[in-house]
Amino acid sequence: MAGDKSEQMAQQAQNFYAKGQAAYERRNYDIAIDLLMQCLTRAPSFSRARKVLRSAQIAKFKMSKISGLASKIRDIKAAGTRTKIKGMLSANKTAMALIECEKLLTMNPLHALNVEIAVQAAEASGHPDAALFTVEAAYENNQDDMNLLRRVADFYMAVGEYTKARDAYLKLNAFVPTDQSILKKLKDAEARVTMASGWEENSGEKGGFRNLIADKEQAEKLDKQNKAVLGGSDADDLIADALKHLEQEPENMNYYRALARLYTQNKMFDKAVEILEAAIKKNASDPELDRSLSNAKIESFKSRIADANALGDESAANQVENEMNQFIFDDLSARVQSYPNDLKLRFELGMQYFQYEYFDDAIGQFQLSQRSPKERVLSLYYLAICFDKKGQCDMAVMQLETANEQLPLMDDLKKKVVFRLGVLAEEAGDIEKAFAYYKDVYGADIGFEDIGARMENIYKLRKAKEG
Repeated sequence: MAGDKSEQMAQQAQNFYAKGQAAYERRNYDIAIDLLMQCLTRAPSFSRARKVLRSAQIAKFKMSKISGLASKIRDIKAAGTRTKIKGMLSANKTAMALIECEKLLTMNPLHALNVEIAVQAAEASGHPDAALFTVEAAYENNQDDMNLLRRVADFYMAVGEYTKARDAYLKLNAFVPTDQSILKKLKDAEARVTMASGWEENSGEKGGFRNLIADKEQAEKLDKQNKAVLGGSDADDLIADALKHLEQEPENMNYYRALARLYTQNKMFDKAVEILEAAIKKNASDPELDRSLSNAKIESFKSRIADANALGDESAANQVENEMNQFIFDDLSARVQSYPNDLKLRFELGMQYFQYEYFDDAIGQFQLSQRSPKERVLSLYYLAICFDKKGQCDMAVMQLETANEQLPLMDDLKKKVVFRLGVLAEEAGDIEKAFAYYKDVYGADIGFEDIGARMENIYKLRKAKEG
């Protein structure tokens, strides 16, 4: 009987998949999602169905056009769903958590927090392929996110896709050529790719590992990059290698970025600026190139400040620091004008206004940057601080409560948010509410800011009230 029931479930899953696939191909995404969810409820290991489901979720999300209020309601609902999933995972109800994650990803399959918890649920329930589909899909739609690319590379290694892992680590290496952990993983991936062509035979030979790397020049380059400090001929070799790649592929922006990083790391700032300006001439609509150019100029300022301090010339150091701060502000303002929809830039400009206490201007930028999933919670936090500085405490509390709802774990940011809610409650004379907030922070981190003194003061106030 058990075998019959199992076969019946498998057949039902196959039928739901066939209908879901057909609906997806007709672009009936709502129907496709519903049918594929039915399929996966019956057969959680049906990888093809989950992959089509993820494509349908992303297609539907990209087509949806909802208002700001509806988006906010969706985000609040998603935050509640994430909390629910975390509870399921804590209770080891991994199968239920995996199903709930698909509902969450249907709301927003590209939100960083949704992706992260879906990956956790997939791994916990023994479905690494589902974790890989989720991260791959998110990365394909946000290819500037190096954290996602790193997760993709790690998953390829975990499931034995070593060639794909090597290619992903190579791309990461082009962005951060001196990251030791990436270099180590790249070497491991290179070795695993070549195991089939003679690892066992060569493992005992002198230099066996290097003989197994197909491109020995690549091996030498990795050895040089693996050193803690680049300099002299090693740096020259890497720069020459990058220039050679750039000459071969003059339209590949990654090589411009990699070369600029090498120049910057070796304090060749003028060359870094020159190569990035050349890249921008070829691709004027790439905000990351503008960001790299700005960073190279800022590193040049920092180097000049360090040189002045080393000579004991405090006045010169202060003058260059003032020039740098003015450059950062002017540069951010100009880039926001060029890329008004870049919400990360909006957040950074908001922080500049905040730093100089232009709170109204900062609020304007943070209200825009909170639309970005990555900058949302920090934007809400600094919005609250701005409103508090302006004496609008009710507005500050509203921002902090929204931020608090979206932070399921008591990490450093949540401690800041909850602590600030406690401070505002205490200032408003609501001792019990302040105590409830402070208690949560105190229980997680007894050394956080002046939480110990505040808790002691609250205890005294409560005792005096009781007396």
